[in-house]
Amino acid sequence: MKKFGVFGLGDFGRSVAIALAKNGCDVLAVDIHEENIQDIADYVSMAVRADLCDQDALKNLNIKSLDVVVVAVGDNMEAGVMATIMAKEAGVPYILAKAKNEIYAKVLRKVGADEIVFPEVAMGQRIAKGIMTGKFIDLLELSSKFSITEFKVFDSWIGKTFRELNLRERYGVNMIARKVGEEIEMDLDPDTPLEKGAIYIVAGSNQSLEKCLEEETASENQNRQSHMTDGDGK
Repeated sequence: MKKFGVFGLGDFGRSVAIALAKNGCDVLAVDIHEENIQDIADYVSMAVRADLCDQDALKNLNIKSLDVVVVAVGDNMEAGVMATIMAKEAGVPYILAKAKNEIYAKVLRKVGADEIVFPEVAMGQRIAKGIMTGKFIDLLELSSKFSITEFKVFDSWIGKTFRELNLRERYGVNMIARKVGEEIEMDLDPDTPLEKGAIYIVAGSNQSLEKCLEEETASENQNRQSHMTDGDGK
């Protein structure tokens, strides 16, 4: 299981931490404000109050054991830069950082951030995708290249199993959980047929997700047109 660190628990950091935790990830959440720690403690593996500008505090978090660090401190450049530097020096393989503007983004890249996100821009893209497709119910863009989304089952998938659909081989995407109300079912049987109206949580590169969406939508539209033509012929 990959280990994630989310540093900074404002709206963006909190939503990322909870989404990762709900999808079965091991999450270390860090913030300077005690109320933010108390608010998220029940959702994540560990929640720690620490000043991200304090090098000793960051060292004590054992961040070298993390696979991914999300630096979600957009309003405090000093804290964001320090957290990025410490994560880089600790050898964290992948660091994603939030920035408010291009100047802040350039600084974060200089000190070691692998990816920069602008949440306001991502939110606009998320809303646009939801309006256009009707299939992406919710989208969490972890970086400019990778997303986790709640995906509504296509009509052509109904009655088929994960094994039959073979989405990993066809598109490079992974079904990682089923959403039933507010509950998340992680243990998916590859031989259980998909039901109409079912919602699944899917992970993959943005390119893979878009390819899956475009091709399956085109196939669904073609089938609908075919059925309409058959009906007219009768």
